[in-house]
Amino acid sequence: MAVPKKKTSKAKSRSRRASAWRLGEPARSICPRCDAAKSPHVVCPNCGWYAGRQAIDVE
Repeated sequence: MAVPKKKTSKAKSRSRRASAWRLGEPARSICPRCDAAKSPHVVCPNCGWYAGRQAIDVE
């Protein structure tokens, strides 16, 4: 069985574990009515439309 020759430093082991902590960028979609960027399955904050109808009144 292989045995390590040197102790792994704290920085090396912590940086290896930290790679799993990275966050991905949030999902984005385009509103079909006003072409603004919005989150999927959420009312458009620019025009207030969702699923082909006006869900909220935005002015």
